Amino acid sequence: MDIDDHRAIANRLDLFHQQEEGPGMVFWHPRGYAIYRVIEDYIRRRMRHAGFREIKTPQLLARSLWEASGHWEKFGENMFSFSDGDRAFALKPMSCPGHLQVFNKRTRSYRDLPLRYCEFGACHRNEASGALHGLMRARAFVQDDAHIFCTEEQIEGEVQRFCALLRAVYRDFGFPDFIVGFSTRPALRAGSDALWDRAEAMLSAAARAAGLEPRLQAGDGTFYGPKLEFILRDRQGREWQCGTIQLDFVLPERLGAEYVDADNKPRRPAMMHQAILGSIERFLAMLLEHHGGDLPLWLAPEQLVVAGIGAAQAGYAERVADAFAQADFRVALDMRPERLPRKIVDARESGIPLLIAVGAREAKDETVSLRYRDGRQSVLPLAEAIDALRRDALRLP
Repeated sequence: MDIDDHRAIANRLDLFHQQEEGPGMVFWHPRGYAIYRVIEDYIRRRMRHAGFREIKTPQLLARSLWEASGHWEKFGENMFSFSDGDRAFALKPMSCPGHLQVFNKRTRSYRDLPLRYCEFGACHRNEASGALHGLMRARAFVQDDAHIFCTEEQIEGEVQRFCALLRAVYRDFGFPDFIVGFSTRPALRAGSDALWDRAEAMLSAAARAAGLEPRLQAGDGTFYGPKLEFILRDRQGREWQCGTIQLDFVLPERLGAEYVDADNKPRRPAMMHQAILGSIERFLAMLLEHHGGDLPLWLAPEQLVVAGIGAAQAGYAERVADAFAQADFRVALDMRPERLPRKIVDARESGIPLLIAVGAREAKDETVSLRYRDGRQSVLPLAEAIDALRRDALRLP
């Protein structure tokens, strides 16, 4: 396995592991799950600010619902299913039919639209064992899934909002640019040609209005509609498809979604499927490989390690570590009887971007010595150091 492979990085940094008893599944270790939660909390905050309301839908649903939506015909052989004797069930491979059930539970007015739902949807897909590849391709993963129910007149505005959101999120993760693909009707699809003509024309117009110039990906659309795919390029020049927004007129028809228009007549909403990351697991794997395990300060499992230089400074070192922890930093404390150069090397090998050295002088002056991964150093009073680091270490909009 290549040392830059995310699985090798994860083993070196003690982030997660996989084993035969859970093929294609992930055992998250504390350090790995810390990164996972930072990403999840960040996306949750972004979605809330973008006007989405978070929901949670069941993992297990009757096979009849997946048949009605068309997913069973398309994905049935890759779904985990069973029967209790009377009814057949399946674990969800995606969240969209569940979101439609929430929409359908009440009578909706045109005044309610656009209605935006989001979910960290835990999905299961029975991928072939030979196709599994760490976090890149797993049988269990979580999608940052979201759906918008809107009128046709609102589609263009929703695409523009999504593109602005994507740009901001990707920039925060260190990707200032992205490539966009426009995926059109596949050979096996639901819906008439007239419906697809309309959906493709509307999504293409919305992309242009958002300032995009997508490359054509003929035949790569979903079975229910065309999509825009957002592709990131890592430091090795590899392309990773991450975000997507899809325009769907099929599932609202199949699952009976309606709203009441201004003339008190029933209408079908447009449904837009969107994800920023795609799956948290795959995005995290990409980040690990992109950064070689040296994640930026705000993403690192421990943002800093407080290293006491001598036993006499143990009390002050503990006080420094506690002060940073109380300020919501993720902190480790290193009081081993090792020399400071050894502690610096160990911190770097553990992917910790910042070491705070505490010796006799720092304890006397109530200062801290900051030593960054890139070689920068500075000495600051404790309170000033916390304030100086807070924006960079906790930089969440």
